[in-house]
Amino acid sequence: MSAKASDAILARMMALHPKVIDLTLDRVWSLLEALGHPERALPPVIHLAGTNGKGSTQAMICAGLEGAGQRVHAYTSPHLARFHERIRLAGELITEDALTACLDECYAANKGAQITYFEITTCAALLAMARTPAEYTLLEVGLGGRLDATNVIDRPALTVITPVSIDHQQFLGDTLAQIAGEKAGILKRGVPCVVGPQPEEALEVIEARAARLGAPLLIHGQHWHVAEEAGRMVFQDETGLLDLPLPILPGPHQVDNAGAALAALRHLGFDEAACTAAVTRATWPARMQRLTRGPLVEAAGTAQLWLDGGHNPAAAEALARTLDRLPRAPTHLVCGMLNTKDVRGYMRPLSKVADSLTAVTIPGEANTLPAEATAEAAAAEGLDARTAGSVAEAVTALAKDTPGARILICGSLYLAGAVLRENG
Repeated sequence: MSAKASDAILARMMALHPKVIDLTLDRVWSLLEALGHPERALPPVIHLAGTNGKGSTQAMICAGLEGAGQRVHAYTSPHLARFHERIRLAGELITEDALTACLDECYAANKGAQITYFEITTCAALLAMARTPAEYTLLEVGLGGRLDATNVIDRPALTVITPVSIDHQQFLGDTLAQIAGEKAGILKRGVPCVVGPQPEEALEVIEARAARLGAPLLIHGQHWHVAEEAGRMVFQDETGLLDLPLPILPGPHQVDNAGAALAALRHLGFDEAACTAAVTRATWPARMQRLTRGPLVEAAGTAQLWLDGGHNPAAAEALARTLDRLPRAPTHLVCGMLNTKDVRGYMRPLSKVADSLTAVTIPGEANTLPAEATAEAAAAEGLDARTAGSVAEAVTALAKDTPGARILICGSLYLAGAVLRENG
């Protein structure tokens, strides 16, 4: 069956609701009931929320579980190159036939009722996972937590909240406390939660909700500790000390993400071998990913080409720390952003580590910020900024002007997806 079969169904699903995002669980519950409640038949669920790091943390938990011989389902969003990336069944991307069948079944069961694209495709993912044997299910929140379509599991095995920061204010609130309240909506009565490093304002909200629900917390800096020491990673909790390699995912912020993954694995009873697999085997595309082949790499010539999909100020701070740790080289950014983001806040930390920024418009994205506006925001933060008609044009020009430099394509997961598709 052609990949166009699922594409056609997905296109029909886009038309079922006038809004892309409309946070409520009513429509999800109705469809899940029509499907026979597949969410009740899932293998034990680990549910992850957070502003930054939840995808990397999920990838490391997955690698640890699989390293221990467990079959793992994983659901994440958005996809980069193709929709199938969102759904992994027992370690493998969902097949075209399985995806098409589940999408068709959900579309029919919904009977034309209003439902958002994310809601109905999440139901399809839950349906596919319920029908495939596995030992664990990893569910990454799409947006927020309390009213996210993934928040339909009555009693997960564990929840995880990675660092909370300001993002998606139009949906989640303007303060850290409001946003943390939405993330803490995944907490369930009596279910333990691993909590990554948090601003005090966010942690207070998480702790208050956990107290009301009787949900035990495993908090960074209290119940578990992690640090880089002498080129290794040291993790300690009540079970004891682990001395492990640094995470294979690049960047100093990945040490904290790895700590949350290890805290989760240790709570679930997995040993040091699983923890080692978590930090040495995890893969997570477009998170400071070095591109090594494809037409864009050829266009870069002697320049290094990197790709990162972080898109908010906290992600930019982590990215700046990562760049600061790499061997010294002229660093030039190729950046495209959405018009819903804090663009100047994103540019601020990067202005300290980058030599220039070439702004592009994200191809095929309705909410893209025009390249000129991105360049203007970058210039306002002190970056040497210009525009280009495409990523390929920007990379080619930079490679010609600064051979041997480091070129980093950044600013949006949607741009990262377009790059991965273009680069093959």
